[in-house]
Amino acid sequence: MLYFVSCILLRVLCVFVVKDIMEIIPAIDIRGGQCVRLLQGDYEHETVYGADPVAMAQRWVNDGAPRLHVVDLDGAREGAPANLEIIGRIAQSVPVPVQLGGGLRSAQAIERALEAGVQRCIIGTQAVQRPEWAQQMFAQFGDAIILGLDARDGFVATAGWQDTSQVPAVTFAQTMQGMGCHRIIFTDIARDGTLSGPNATALRAIAEAVEIPVIASGGVHKATDIRILRNIPNVEGAIVGKALYEGTTTVQELIDISRERE
Repeated sequence: MLYFVSCILLRVLCVFVVKDIMEIIPAIDIRGGQCVRLLQGDYEHETVYGADPVAMAQRWVNDGAPRLHVVDLDGAREGAPANLEIIGRIAQSVPVPVQLGGGLRSAQAIERALEAGVQRCIIGTQAVQRPEWAQQMFAQFGDAIILGLDARDGFVATAGWQDTSQVPAVTFAQTMQGMGCHRIIFTDIARDGTLSGPNATALRAIAEAVEIPVIASGGVHKATDIRILRNIPNVEGAIVGKALYEGTTTVQELIDISRERE
């Protein structure tokens, strides 16, 4: 009897622990060597927030960020990493893990990123165009690979969000899980950079369709948005960009909400 009571208590404790460790992950988007943000992935609507991405990374870590999300926007557009030297300096200058997306469309590019100090590499475009390649990457690199699932109107977008496929986002998530995917970053492009709040409906559809962790991205405006995300199954973290750069919230405020007890 004591054993079963202990098991129940452990499960309850695990629920609280999972809630407590939901990660708040600041985004650093790099284009032309600068720290920028795009509106809904549109390269024609760019705002520059700093000339030194390394200093920006150190700022967010000093504010308490447990992980950084770095996007090589030039790499996403060109199909191969273009800012790896800067990204390597970011990884070496901060004591927290760095995950990278943008132009990682070959095993060699992934290997170079990992050698530069990146902990996780995000694949997207190539996974849509060549699912068998994605399966190979999941098998070869394991947990070091994240699927970047970027959706527009429920369909997967590719090539730095410049193109929209005919592949439904939910179907793609399930297919990738079946091929060995360990983790998904889900971005609703319509919300990215708009400060209009996360698309909880679309995120929930993805998170409930799979059994692997999902990281939310796009739309966070204020700290209370994190409460919405915490109530969606499988969501283990939130990537936050413009809200931090515009000062509508802070890393610490987001962390405090993420650690609230139910």
